[in-house]
Amino acid sequence: MIIWALSCIKVINEYERAVVFTLGKVDSNKPKGPGLVIIWRPFQRAVIVSLRTVVLDVPSQDIITRDNVSLKVSAVVYFKVIDPMQAIVGVENYFYATSQIAQTTLRSVLGEVTLDELLADMQSGHRVESTVFVECTAFYRAEGPEPFRFVGETEFVNGVAAMSASDRYGKLRACEAIVGRADLAGPDVGAVLAAHVRAGGDRFRGIRAAGAWDPSPEIEAAHTRPPQGLYARPDFRAGYAQLKDHNLSFEAWQFHPQIPEVTALARAFPETTIVLDHVGGILGIGPYAGRRDEEFASWKANIQEIAKEPNVVVKLGGLGMAICGFGFHKREVLPTSIELADAWRPYIETCIEAFGPARGMFESNFPVDRVSCSYANLWNALKRIASGASADDKALLFRDTARRVYRLDEGKPA
Repeated sequence: MIIWALSCIKVINEYERAVVFTLGKVDSNKPKGPGLVIIWRPFQRAVIVSLRTVVLDVPSQDIITRDNVSLKVSAVVYFKVIDPMQAIVGVENYFYATSQIAQTTLRSVLGEVTLDELLADMQSGHRVESTVFVECTAFYRAEGPEPFRFVGETEFVNGVAAMSASDRYGKLRACEAIVGRADLAGPDVGAVLAAHVRAGGDRFRGIRAAGAWDPSPEIEAAHTRPPQGLYARPDFRAGYAQLKDHNLSFEAWQFHPQIPEVTALARAFPETTIVLDHVGGILGIGPYAGRRDEEFASWKANIQEIAKEPNVVVKLGGLGMAICGFGFHKREVLPTSIELADAWRPYIETCIEAFGPARGMFESNFPVDRVSCSYANLWNALKRIASGASADDKALLFRDTARRVYRLDEGKPA
């Protein structure tokens, strides 16, 4: 009896309220708490609702703009429960409902944006000449053999590139090169790669097969939900071996503890160029939070090791993602370029020192990094980091390395 009585006592924190049900009916018009609350089990049950502000990551959305341009957009929503009774009784799952309305609103608002407005980002004070498109699970074919459905994205992006090349939107060349998606562990790899090359015309340059995976349930796998150890699987490597037959590079997207997996892949296939995305994929959340110095030391050693492979180049950016753990996306006022440069400098300078400017290239990783900064401020931060470099090194980091790696001048008159 004493044990039962004690089990009926519930402590409700200051930031919580309890919605109590008695035999399935709401016990009163007001939630209980804070403090001690008596729940007469088994006739009553309590649903605890937090009144604190919640930060909700909105899943990336494929959006078509008003002028039929494809976008991949991420967002963060801040919300708090004002009426606990309505949150529990009026909505089946208020977390899920908030996420869904955020996604719908995001698509509705950005669906009214045009390519002109998107190009405004790239014309916001920096002389951006062209962009490279890297797969983002957009506009796959709805029909046909499964392995070939990814080619739909390449078909669509090549159309966007043609629009940009018409000069209607100015001299900037959007999607001057295209990196698509293929299941390298699946069937018909050679035929799928050939289909990508045909669909992308003279713009198709490579394949990204994301391998980002972590054992922690707090770390969400990459957007394509890869399995553990993808890059070492024999079936994946059999498909990977066919990239050289189509003169294609490989874009590696992994988390920083997995960098050795990419190093092993580079050593096994020295004839294929690998682009290491996002300075290796920094993690600073979940079990990696609060371990910046320890994880940096491990990351640095792995970067120095993979830089020994001459067929690997590195993208210098992607540090605005929420998973990096800098927390800029949680701020009401986004950081200045000085703050961004101070936070990112150790990673970017380490990569430049290890790879050299001829094998490093700055990236925007937009729109994903928009959660932490504006497009203009991102490039301001990268310019601050590179301020001490020579003119030749700056040309490599901001332009020439990317043009060489993605072969942007291939087939063009000298």
